[in-house]
Amino acid sequence: MAVRIRLKRIGKIHAPVYRVVVVDSRKKRDGRVIEEVGLYDPTREPSVIKIDSDRAQHWLSVGAQPSDQVRNLLVLTGDIAKFHGKADAVSRVKVSEADKAAEAEEAVKAAESAAEKRKAAAAEAESAETAESADSGEDA
Repeated sequence: MAVRIRLKRIGKIHAPVYRVVVVDSRKKRDGRVIEEVGLYDPTREPSVIKIDSDRAQHWLSVGAQPSDQVRNLLVLTGDIAKFHGKADAVSRVKVSEADKAAEAEEAVKAAESAAEKRKAAAAEAESAETAESADSGEDA
């Protein structure tokens, strides 16, 4: 079976959105797929390109051939360079300011939750320590 990584069109008539999919090459463009590995939205400014790098690497390693457009997307994300063994592969996908702000906000929330977890763990350890010292004081 010849496996291809290609685009599957979704979206409305004048607003195309594509999924990057792994599919048997004999199937229709929008037919049944083996796996979805990404999303491409060319209508936004800048275009949205989200590809699961690990899955794309896996399918390239087992012999799946990307279509021309998907190859261009993989070049932009740096996955083709990683596949060919380049250690300094860098994603050249442009990210909009709104996406940058959302990512920064998510990072702040993650840091706050991690700090709260550390604080709760420290308080729990401290209370356990004081309970042990109180118990050992009663034994003496």
